[in-house]
Amino acid sequence: MSEDAFRRLGEFLTGTEADQLAELYGEGLTLTQALQTVSASRRQDVRSQLEAAGVVPGSPVAVPVLRAVQGANARRTSIDPVWTLPGYLADYGTLTTSLKELVLSARHAVTCSTFNFQKSSALWEALREVSLRGTVDVRVYMDANAARGGPVWANTPTCEEVGAQLAGAKVFRTTEPDGKPVRNHAKLVAVDHQFLIVTSANFSKSAEERNIELGLRVQSRSLAELVERQLLDAEAVLYERVQPSRSTEGDG
Repeated sequence: MSEDAFRRLGEFLTGTEADQLAELYGEGLTLTQALQTVSASRRQDVRSQLEAAGVVPGSPVAVPVLRAVQGANARRTSIDPVWTLPGYLADYGTLTTSLKELVLSARHAVTCSTFNFQKSSALWEALREVSLRGTVDVRVYMDANAARGGPVWANTPTCEEVGAQLAGAKVFRTTEPDGKPVRNHAKLVAVDHQFLIVTSANFSKSAEERNIELGLRVQSRSLAELVERQLLDAEAVLYERVQPSRSTEGDG
């Protein structure tokens, strides 16, 4: 195969995609099966690039090339806007609704932080599906007061309901470290220690489809791992683990 085909493949694939494909190739999966880990919007283009470079299952160079792409991309950083605009007016970047697809593509880890969690969110079922796989480390951080209901957040699931919905995940709520409640207002999603989305959007249908919301999608392993590590460091001081109530288990 030509060097140009390898170069184009290296420029096109993300490090996470290369890692996942190499892993599945090694397990003996077909190209079609391995491509299920790639987002649907990119799947056909990725197939074309792989086939053009001859980086397909059964090729002796396939896994080494994919691992080389993974390593080369380990230091690469890309940043794109993530919009919610009524009428889908955004003509650059991605939409907040794409977060569901990104979460469902997770193979190793998903970390989420949110203030307001609603069952109308596309992430409500997506996070449940991922957490039930048993192979993905899912951690969710949420605001305890926002989950207690009241006139403003009357339809917000309780922390226990979220814990029951996300069976297999580790769900944390804010505490009162100095006798006063702290508010969890950080809104982010990190996937596979590689992709980090920081956004103004809550986990709700309106924030994903009808509001004006803006976030940034950053592909950077070092930054994603740094944010995850800082949340882990804050757990012992600012959060407590939620134990789901049996009465709500499976609700949602």
